[in-house]
Amino acid sequence: MKYLFYLILAITACSNLAANRQERDESQASKSVEWTICEFVETPFEKIIISGHPVLVSSPYGQAVQFNGINDAIFVDNAPILGLSSFTIEAIIRPDAGGLPEQRFLHMGETNGDRALLETRVNERGWYLDAHIRSGDERLTLIDSTLLHPLNQWHHVAAVFENGTLATYVNGKKELEGRIDSFKPLESGKTSIGVRQDRRDWFKGAIYKIRVSPAALNETGFLPH
Repeated sequence: MKYLFYLILAITACSNLAANRQERDESQASKSVEWTICEFVETPFEKIIISGHPVLVSSPYGQAVQFNGINDAIFVDNAPILGLSSFTIEAIIRPDAGGLPEQRFLHMGETNGDRALLETRVNERGWYLDAHIRSGDERLTLIDSTLLHPLNQWHHVAAVFENGTLATYVNGKKELEGRIDSFKPLESGKTSIGVRQDRRDWFKGAIYKIRVSPAALNETGFLPH
């Protein structure tokens, strides 16, 4: 009987340990990285490099950062997307008129290797979203010039990736979807905000916030906008 008692006690302890470990894993998996961009300009730290003179501006959400489309950018010495097999990248942005036709406002990963980018394409009638992901020899770009949005206004954009499928959203509405068959989580790289990492295709407009979540969210879980 004593042996049976200790056996039951050991099984219970192992079950509790497994449950606690699962709870910790789920808690860790639910954590996101949220950047309020004005904080990088107000109190830059050692892992931040600022190019040009991005300035603080007001927005409906709080202080944002305006980029001039010429030489303003922020470079961060890490990339929250690294190691994630599923993720959601969100940004609250205001694309302005008068910028380049092709603009990269967020670049995570390597400069020319594995990477994820969120971009705008701008013409005289408005802007549309371009999302790009590259893994090894595979790459996927989601873009449609007919999905226009007004310039000089605030918008929420998102790129959601899970099980090889990438989907894009603007203002909570799903726009495009595509597949990349052999995706591997990014292993290295950094982040540039307001330009491509090799300082091309500068963004003209303002950015309030960027968030990377280690899960595939939908419109009910996006940042308030």
